[in-house]
Amino acid sequence: MLGPVILAASRSDRMRRLVSAAPVTKQVVDRFIPGETVDEIVPIIEDLTAKGLELTMDVVGEDITNPEQAEAARDAYLELIDRLKGLDLGTRAEVSVKLSMFGQALPGGHELALANVRPVVEAAAAIGTTVTLDAEDHTTLDSMFAIHEELRKDFPQTGCVIQAYLFRTEADARRLAANGSRVRIVKGAYKEPAEVAYQDKAEIDKAYVRITRILMEGSGYPMIGSHDPRLISIAQELAHRAGRKPAEYEFQMLYGIRSEEHLRLAAEGHRMRVYTAYGTDWYGYFMRRLAEKPANLRFFVRSMITKG
Repeated sequence: MLGPVILAASRSDRMRRLVSAAPVTKQVVDRFIPGETVDEIVPIIEDLTAKGLELTMDVVGEDITNPEQAEAARDAYLELIDRLKGLDLGTRAEVSVKLSMFGQALPGGHELALANVRPVVEAAAAIGTTVTLDAEDHTTLDSMFAIHEELRKDFPQTGCVIQAYLFRTEADARRLAANGSRVRIVKGAYKEPAEVAYQDKAEIDKAYVRITRILMEGSGYPMIGSHDPRLISIAQELAHRAGRKPAEYEFQMLYGIRSEEHLRLAAEGHRMRVYTAYGTDWYGYFMRRLAEKPANLRFFVRSMITKG
C-alpha cells in the first residue's frame, strides 16, 4: 500500500525539498491548489459560485514553530474573510481552519489556538458565514472538540470534522448529532496506528456508513465529505429515510477531484461545496491528496515522466 508511505513522506523535510524542486511539481500542485494569494483565489471563488457551487476555503499550512507564525495564520484568514465580504456570498463561501496553524502544538497551545481562531470565527459571523474546524491526527482531537464546544457558545454555526477511520468517531458523532452541530464526515487522511484506527478500507467504509446514518438521524447539519460514488449514493438514501430535504445536508469534495461530479450534484439540486485550498505552504496538503487516491499519484508520476 503506497498510501502510508506517502503519508510518512509528508512529514519528511528531505522529501519536501525533493518534491518542491521537481520542475513539474507546480503544474501538478495547481490541479489541487489553484492559487497562492487571495488575489489569485478570488477569481476561482467567483467562477465556482457562478456555476452553482459553494466553497469552503483553506489557507494551507500546518507545522508552525512559534507564536508569530500562528498570528500570521490568523491574519491570513482575516484577510481572506475581508475579501469574501466584498463578494457578498454569505454561507456559499465559508472557511476551514486547521488549529495546528493557530498554535495548537506549541506550549500552551490549546489556549493559544483558541485565542487566535476566535477572531476568525467572529469575522466570519460578521459577514454572514461560518468556520469549520478541520480534524488532524488523533492526538489533537480532544483539544479541537473542546475548542469547537467553546466557540459554539457564541457562534453555534461553527462546524467541525470527524474521521470515519478512528474508533472513537461513532461516539463523537452521537454527541455532535445530538447537540445540533454542523459536522463534516471524511474517511481520514492521516497515518494512524492500528490501536486507534481501522486499517482496512472495507472496515473504514462500513464505519463511514454507520456514522453518516447517525448524523442524518440527528438534529445537526451533516456535511458528506467523499468522492466515492457508492458512499454518496448511500448518503442520499440515508438522508431520504431520515426525512431530510436537500437544503438540510450537503456534499463536499476537494477542488480538482471529480469536478464533473461537483456540477452534476449541484444541477440535481444538492448543496455541493468545494474544499478549495490556497497558499504557499502546500506540501502537506498536496501529499495527503496523493495518498488518498492512487489516480492522483499516477497523475503526478505521469506528469513527471512526460516533462522529464
